[in-house]
Amino acid sequence: MIQQIQQSILQMKEENNIFLLAHSYQNKDITEIADFVGDSFQMSLAAQHTDADTILVAGVRFMAETAKILAPDKTVVLVTPDAGCPMAEQIEPSMIESIKAQHPEYKVVAYINTTAALKAVCDVCVTSSTAVKIVKALEEEEILFIPDCNLGTYVQKQVPEKKLKLLQGCCPVHASVDMMEVETALEKHPKAQLLVHPECTPEVLQYADYIGSTSGILEYAKQSDHKEFVIGTEISIAEHLQYACPDKTFYLLSKKLICPNMKLTTLMDVYNAMRGQGGEEIIMTPEEIAKARICIDEMIRLGK
Repeated sequence: MIQQIQQSILQMKEENNIFLLAHSYQNKDITEIADFVGDSFQMSLAAQHTDADTILVAGVRFMAETAKILAPDKTVVLVTPDAGCPMAEQIEPSMIESIKAQHPEYKVVAYINTTAALKAVCDVCVTSSTAVKIVKALEEEEILFIPDCNLGTYVQKQVPEKKLKLLQGCCPVHASVDMMEVETALEKHPKAQLLVHPECTPEVLQYADYIGSTSGILEYAKQSDHKEFVIGTEISIAEHLQYACPDKTFYLLSKKLICPNMKLTTLMDVYNAMRGQGGEEIIMTPEEIAKARICIDEMIRLGK
């Protein structure tokens, strides 16, 4: 049945010139039929360069908004309208405008996990794969980094010459991992390397053999000569790696590393959205797109 549904989706994609864009946290039955699978930064580039008439986003709302901003002439549909991102909604644009008024010397750096409205009042976006590179490349010394304070703390350690002001935002999923879980995982799997996403807390990161974005973790594990790994990011990454590297073994750092918003999207949701029986078209005014695009274009320019 799954293969039949997948085949129907593939046929509809070809007939209707639809580009299926999926985040790496999606389930395998979706990622294996997607036109592109990657992290937020990679998805941004893919959305910008597709020739399709319609972009179908299997991910969360800020990813669909970013796709619309970079491909304003395309029809962009979020497969699952309820799929949001708690971190993206933690800070209101008015708060940043107020801080900028009081501290005009700040360069405002926004993690891509933010709403389009928040991006519109920021100077440059970053992803977990480009944050260190972009912050280092900025001319300004004083930076307001939002919203993830864990990623911000990691960046500050990598770029000590900058002064980062952090707010109390975070990814509730990655931040939920505690030291006891790290110690238990390493005790159970002493030969394994620990690969961790920088959205985890600094206490967790200090034990990591590798710290990186979703795409970075995937690439590191595939290229490494090691045979065992503890994966400290969303549980789907361990699953994808196990399929990609059957000669290696992957363990979960924590059973809590499940993104409920990513898991809202099912293969049937993709199927129904393809038929026009589900999903939500992302509608933005030209002015909203223009304001939000400034910091995204800067991210792409500095992140290459």
